[in-house]
Amino acid sequence: MTSTPRVPRPSRTPVSATIGAALGRGFAAVQRLRHPRPIHSRGVVLRGEIRWIPDATPAGLSWIDDAPTEARPVVARVSRSIGLPAPLPDILGLALRVDDADIEFASTGWLVPGRFALLPRRRVERATFGILLPYRGTRGPVLLGARTLWGRPPATDPRALQGPDMSPDVWRLGLFHATPGGPWHPFGLLELRLAPDQDDRALRFDAVRRPLPGARTYAWVRSIRQPSYLRVQSAAPLAAQPKADAEAGVGVGVGVPLDAETSSR
Repeated sequence: MTSTPRVPRPSRTPVSATIGAALGRGFAAVQRLRHPRPIHSRGVVLRGEIRWIPDATPAGLSWIDDAPTEARPVVARVSRSIGLPAPLPDILGLALRVDDADIEFASTGWLVPGRFALLPRRRVERATFGILLPYRGTRGPVLLGARTLWGRPPATDPRALQGPDMSPDVWRLGLFHATPGGPWHPFGLLELRLAPDQDDRALRFDAVRRPLPGARTYAWVRSIRQPSYLRVQSAAPLAAQPKADAEAGVGVGVGVPLDAETSSR
């Protein structure tokens, strides 16, 4: 009888704690100049839906493996990290909320080692997106990725929404999963459109506090991410979050007190 090999379980380390503390201090310093969001300060709100691909390659996350047959509503925000004006390159962000779960993508490479690096891009539709830090699934670490299949968002800055060069109504993306060093496997299709209400003051994303069903977070990932989340946000913006989620048609809250840590996006 052969035993099942055990998947390594990375834990919180002095290195991850040091990185997290340094990021937290850096975000706090930038926030003094750019309040309340030190990065991704302006973004365009989108709404749409996600459909799962039947019989997709298992990922080890129930959110992917136990895919519903019906589409689910999505609220999204696309933004530029530093806020450089288009067409200058910037690190692009795409945050999604599906039910009570958040996914936070940034423009990265697609192959190894580029999928672990933030890469500035000029145009959203030509960027590939990743999450950088893996989820902890039943099969081991899991990365998520997204890339455009058709169309593009109307803008990444709400101040440009009234311009004459508007994109098609629908931005369609493919969603993928992979192990840190493995190939990408498609599992979903995402369609997004411009949201009628662009007030994003109450819209905060946090993939650690609102994880995907079946996904756990490695301690070293929390150690790197959460100090910056704790430092750069106050509790006040989240007070309107349940109302904003209800109006968008997605899940409202995960039982986290409003004075708990919040997100930088």
